[in-house]
Amino acid sequence: MAGAREVKRRIKSVENTRQITRTMELVATSKLKRATDRVYAARPYARALNEIVQGLYFPELAEKYPLLRRPKEVRRAAVLLLTANRGLAGAFNANLIREARHLLEDLREKGVDTELHVAGKKAIAFFRFRGEPMETMRTDVGDSPSVEDAESLIAPLRERFEAGDVDVIYMIGSDFKSAMSTPPHVREVLPIQAGSDKARADSFILSPSGEEILERLLPLYVRNMVYRALVENAAAEQGSRRTAMKSATDNAGEMLENLTRTYNRARQAQITQEIAEIVGGSAALE
Repeated sequence: MAGAREVKRRIKSVENTRQITRTMELVATSKLKRATDRVYAARPYARALNEIVQGLYFPELAEKYPLLRRPKEVRRAAVLLLTANRGLAGAFNANLIREARHLLEDLREKGVDTELHVAGKKAIAFFRFRGEPMETMRTDVGDSPSVEDAESLIAPLRERFEAGDVDVIYMIGSDFKSAMSTPPHVREVLPIQAGSDKARADSFILSPSGEEILERLLPLYVRNMVYRALVENAAAEQGSRRTAMKSATDNAGEMLENLTRTYNRARQAQITQEIAEIVGGSAALE
């Protein structure tokens, strides 16, 4: 009977675990819907803003606007890493951290001084444990990132880039392709990547001038790049968490089936033994 009781306790424990993972799956599904709405709303604006900047750009402006200026030699790089504040999201955080480590290693092998800026408790805990210095540590960016969050993250780095303190700024986050596909991605935020095709700008009469418009748009362009990365990362986190919790719920269900069969066999063996003892005792009395 002791064996059956132990299996019964395990069944109860797995049932409780399955209830928790199922609840977390439903919560992640709800949050994922809102997060994907923000992603789909941000993408058209980002594309339109990119088209405008590309249309107004021509190479001579790179010397006029610091955000367009490419250094002849990269001596110092800043890496902005976006992760989650919570776990239980499969390999979501681990993939982002691994991408950041690879980027830092590659830059250092090339002789580039690096500085790490982190948004997310999971990455902060990892790099703190490894003794990796972090210039900034942010844990206040939640599941619903705002434009203000993006500006507060990038503004200090953008000012340092304009001042020449850093030569390039990279940002690492996840691209949201689907709940099952959220690969990490490295973006070069600054200097701004711009082409030399100005055919679209030449097709219009602009007031104020194209240069004045571009001067106002460049900081907005950088901020929007970070904002889009934040909303994509938030959606990727919820997609990864929903997938992980669904897998955990399914695994708990399979474990329950196996434990139930084990319990039934144990009970059957116990009943058979009791019957045998009763028959044996009856036979002895005869």
